[in-house]
Amino acid sequence: MSVGGRSACQLSATDAVALQFKTPQTERVSEFQFGGDFVWHPPAELIAQSNLQRFIDKNQLGTYDMLMQRSITDIAWFWNTVLRDLDIQFSRPYSQIVDLSEGKPWPKWCVGGEMNIVHNMLDKYAGTEIDNRLAIKSEIEDGTTRTLTYKQLREEVNKMAAALRSLGLGKGDAVGVFMPMVPEIVVAMLAIIKIGGIFLPLFSGFGAAAIVSRLKDADAKALFTADGTYRRGKFCAMMPIADEAAGQVPTLRHLIVLEATARSTPHPSLSPSQGERMKARGFAAHSWRELIDKMDSRRDASTERTSAEDPMMIIYTSGTTGKPKGAVHTHCGFPIKSAQDMWMGLDLHPDETLFWMTDMGWMMGPWEVFGTLILGATMMLFDGAPDFPGPDRTWQLVDRHKVTALGVSPTLIRALRRHGDEIVHRHDLSSLRKFASTGEPWNPDPWIWLFQNVGRGKLPIINYSGGTEISGGIVMGNVLTPMKPCAFSGPLPGMAADVVDENGKSVRGEVGELVIREPWIGMTRGFWKDRQRYIDTYWSRFPDVWVHGDWAAIDDDGLWYILGRSDDTIKIAGKRLGPAEVESILVAHPQVSEAAAVGIPDSIKGEALVCFCVLKKGANGDVDLTTELKKKVATELGKALAPKEILFVADIPKTRNAKVMRRVVRAAYIGEKLGDTSALENPGALEEIKRVAATT
Repeated sequence: MSVGGRSACQLSATDAVALQFKTPQTERVSEFQFGGDFVWHPPAELIAQSNLQRFIDKNQLGTYDMLMQRSITDIAWFWNTVLRDLDIQFSRPYSQIVDLSEGKPWPKWCVGGEMNIVHNMLDKYAGTEIDNRLAIKSEIEDGTTRTLTYKQLREEVNKMAAALRSLGLGKGDAVGVFMPMVPEIVVAMLAIIKIGGIFLPLFSGFGAAAIVSRLKDADAKALFTADGTYRRGKFCAMMPIADEAAGQVPTLRHLIVLEATARSTPHPSLSPSQGERMKARGFAAHSWRELIDKMDSRRDASTERTSAEDPMMIIYTSGTTGKPKGAVHTHCGFPIKSAQDMWMGLDLHPDETLFWMTDMGWMMGPWEVFGTLILGATMMLFDGAPDFPGPDRTWQLVDRHKVTALGVSPTLIRALRRHGDEIVHRHDLSSLRKFASTGEPWNPDPWIWLFQNVGRGKLPIINYSGGTEISGGIVMGNVLTPMKPCAFSGPLPGMAADVVDENGKSVRGEVGELVIREPWIGMTRGFWKDRQRYIDTYWSRFPDVWVHGDWAAIDDDGLWYILGRSDDTIKIAGKRLGPAEVESILVAHPQVSEAAAVGIPDSIKGEALVCFCVLKKGANGDVDLTTELKKKVATELGKALAPKEILFVADIPKTRNAKVMRRVVRAAYIGEKLGDTSALENPGALEEIKRVAATT
């Protein structure tokens, strides 16, 4: 494989700087580092065996471009065909695939149909060869591993479903799940959905206040939790947090506790006064083991008949202001979109193992469960830190569990890259067939490092970007089209995405807003109890157009780029600047591992640029390096955009799924209220930023 006569593995970060985009807001030219050359081309054998090519051939569509065109101009045909080809079975057939009579923001899908998605993930496999296939591989921080076949998972789900019914829970009841990423979290999730309940995934690092706000909003009847888990060798108690939350949710009737560690106790340790209040309202705490041991897997094992459009999950997303938004998802929505993306974009096959470093409270957790089980593949769960007890833990997991598809975030790769190449090469990664990435925009250097040093210049990095309200991706890579560093192949089939200027007009070769012009089956059915906020958030800017809130651009070869959230934009003396533009320049320096760029108030320019850098081992964060980095940014972006400050820190505030929390970084630095920090993984990083701010 060659790129312009050279080996692709010789491509440097400097070579990757090729495209220049003019922003629609100003005449400034953005020098964000887009990949100019194609570095990966799909082998003919991979194309022929791909799910996407088989879909094209089966439906006589001719080419990928023809598929894309039909998928967004005839959405009824497309989604009907996807349901058929994914073998989604209905207990009562739908009469119409989509009804748009209430307008694009409020489509009704699978009209009149009845279907519980658990049937399509577990029940329909009973007695088939898939029953003996592994559904789950798992590992926890101490190295303990477990597996569950499809049959074993179905039996455990049936037992827990019967247990939930014995507690009086059933159709329409919301149940929270606040647990580590162990197999039982999947059992709880599917048991809730099986009985027709509404699954409420909660980030395992939440404090009580964050749990209370979500459970109260959904009028939750029960909460699953665990006694605790281990993180970087330390025991992190979860049950006391759940106890505290449970006492503040009037609708809550049951707390189910998984004794997952040696420090388990048979029931929560409620305070006497709290216990009396909860007892008076009929609250009860239960041991997972005691509850499920009473149940036979065949007792009351029926899967509840539900409308295809019944709510089956509310997943909360945090905005920069206001209370968390509860995105409502249905049986024929989120799971179908998850499976379709995994099938067409990631090209996941039944013989594969997908491992995404995630938490169930982030959409990629439910996404992994729904997608793998609908496709009959295997999910890999890991509860622990990706670099503990050693920096090679991620690569060790791939080796031990023969992972074929590894999902990462750019921030994770930036962090792992600082430890060098040797820790990668000490492990057998030959099982890997592809990478996938989401969470943050890429910088070229980490992308190229992953491609060259981990993927040996042979494996595609399938970039993926969308959101919780999307049920997956708007744009994604695939295995039919060549790849450039940091780029997306384009919109997924069925996603009528576009890039527009401030007037809603399509643009190419310029940075614009990412929008979607037609409904898709996975779109949220609105925000729980807040229809108007949903309209205001996505549908209020242009008529019948979903505005997603991301900056995007399309190059001359038709490849797409996501530059970051439009609400992260920094405006310096009238010039708009995306944080990723600055961060790419900084992490290209050989001494810088990670970076975060934010805008702070400035009396003259409106905003000034402040950058936080994490250095590689052995680097010296002295005045000379500060000067060098400031000069580098000024040279590449222009003197007017030179940073006011370059500050060196040990870590940057992130979520557990490795998204940089720039909003919180900015607030901590300038002394504003931090807002919602419930998803923060490393609160110590905030304290360091505050200390640094006090000395500047």
